[in-house]
Amino acid sequence: MFKRRFFLGTAGALGAAASVSKVALAALPEPVLQSKPDTMPPLEPPNGRPYRPVLTLNGWTLPWRMNNGVKEFHLVAEPVVREMAPGFKAHLWGYNGQSPGPTLEVVEGDRVRIFVTNKLGELTSVHWHGQRLPNGMDGVTGLTQPGIPPGKTFVYEFVARRPGTFMYHPHADEMVQMAMGMMGFWVTHPKGRHPLIDEVDRDICFLLNAYDIDPGAATPKIMTMTDFNLWSWNSRIFPGIDPLVVGFKDKVRIRIGNLTMTNHPIHLHGHEFQVTGTDGGPTPKSTRRYDITEDIPVGAMRQLEFLADEEGDWAFHCHKSHHTMNAMGHNVPTLIGVDHSGVASKIRKLIPDYMVMGERGMKDMTEMDMPLPDNTAPMMAGEGPFGAVGMGGMFSVVKVRKGQKRGDYTDPGWFQHPPGTVAYEFKGPLAEPVHGRAQSVGAGSMPRAQSPKTEVEVTVRKPGAGAHSNH
Repeated sequence: MFKRRFFLGTAGALGAAASVSKVALAALPEPVLQSKPDTMPPLEPPNGRPYRPVLTLNGWTLPWRMNNGVKEFHLVAEPVVREMAPGFKAHLWGYNGQSPGPTLEVVEGDRVRIFVTNKLGELTSVHWHGQRLPNGMDGVTGLTQPGIPPGKTFVYEFVARRPGTFMYHPHADEMVQMAMGMMGFWVTHPKGRHPLIDEVDRDICFLLNAYDIDPGAATPKIMTMTDFNLWSWNSRIFPGIDPLVVGFKDKVRIRIGNLTMTNHPIHLHGHEFQVTGTDGGPTPKSTRRYDITEDIPVGAMRQLEFLADEEGDWAFHCHKSHHTMNAMGHNVPTLIGVDHSGVASKIRKLIPDYMVMGERGMKDMTEMDMPLPDNTAPMMAGEGPFGAVGMGGMFSVVKVRKGQKRGDYTDPGWFQHPPGTVAYEFKGPLAEPVHGRAQSVGAGSMPRAQSPKTEVEVTVRKPGAGAHSNH
């Protein structure tokens, strides 16, 4: 599952990394690498204080070694290739073979030592977001430490003083390095029973991140500020995001961190949750409320908990509609209602693969077999039990099943709905509409200064039986 090797000072992708001798690395813990984009099983602690591990969605937890009572990790900052969805890979920067990097799990009170080796072509650092620690371990290049030069290894050491949900990322050339995917999750488990932290049956974590990668390209455009076209969870986009598999009546905790350039209202179908923690720690019980959508600000963590007491395949997604699409273009005109009769056939004489887009909305994209540049993720490509799922991006499914054993995250397949519980087509006669609305309408708060000389008549073209003839 994992590749283990000593880092012997190979150059980074930009060819600027300096070599590191075997002697210098002799005291380092062995770097553990992972290249698969699959969700790996929770890492049961082999030593140190016991805890119930988390599951990282489409990710993994970094193994460690105990050295005289200190928990030692080795992070390698390096260029990586990340499969964001089947058939689409991105050239990113990350840690230990992946972006985001592996999750670090420790226990409250642990003394932690993290070796960070830089295989990039420029200075880097690691900021331990949300941690209480000595100022010189905070990881801000130029302010609290010198940057880590290419080919060098720095050591961070501190005590994990409080339990909670945290993350790590650079504070060096931040616009580039975070835009390229350098980030990771950190979980500090409580050392014992905590009055504000409940025991749960499933504990799942992931980071929100976003990229701007042109169709057919593989490297993010780091100068983008707002118009991202790939919205992802742990650098995966639907249908590449694994389902969140839980057992019926399980108490579930989901930890989410946001390192994109905008907020994300994360919405769960079929259940209500409570916000039980932030990167400031567990929330007081007096502040908790039941909700179905939680807006996660930039640079923030949220910890959601719910009782999975409704069986089914429940959608779980960002509620910003453009964030559930892939490879979006932002300059596409709206063609809804435009009559393309006869136009498509004429254009196909010049461009054989031409297809009409957007005449009835963009859902047609799920059914089109339109040629795409190599290494491009379709806007919507998921296939569900009832046909194409018109979603992409920040979307997955919470699968709640009876009989799902504790610790078993195997995909159980599609939910088998009991008879009579699926929406169906009505085949009886339709009643004529009744025009019962009041004839008077509002006149506005005050008269218009200039009124149009004539009323504008707007008509609507409704798709008929031949609506698919141009496609």
